[in-house]
Amino acid sequence: QVQLAESGGGLVQTGDSLRVSCAASGGTVSTITMAWFRQAPGKDREFVAAISGYGTSTYYTQSVEGRFSISRDDAKNTVYLQMMGLKPEDTSIYYCAGSSLFPTMVRLPRDDYNYWGQGTQVTVSS
Repeated sequence: QVQLAESGGGLVQTGDSLRVSCAASGGTVSTITMAWFRQAPGKDREFVAAISGYGTSTYYTQSVEGRFSISRDDAKNTVYLQMMGLKPEDTSIYYCAGSSLFPTMVRLPRDDYNYWGQGTQVTVSS
């Protein structure tokens, strides 16, 4: 059973950069698809970015393309989300997720992710 723990959230200003991390235990992030989702108050949890297992294919939601970057450090068994040019609308709880069901695919619906972290709050002030 893979356990995921996010860290690195915080309060930043518009235009700032921030990196959030997702440390895994009980499994290897390099062998499963890993992703970031986010959920703002009163809204559904939405997909942000994904990186495939066994490779480095990535996929982003359009609203973060060019500003956010997902990466993986296999030695540390950790996945990162580097966020640049942050906007107030990026304010959300950011969740790390993993899918062992489809470990080489990046365009997966939320229900295909079978591992979830507890989330880390990112707040962007205007």
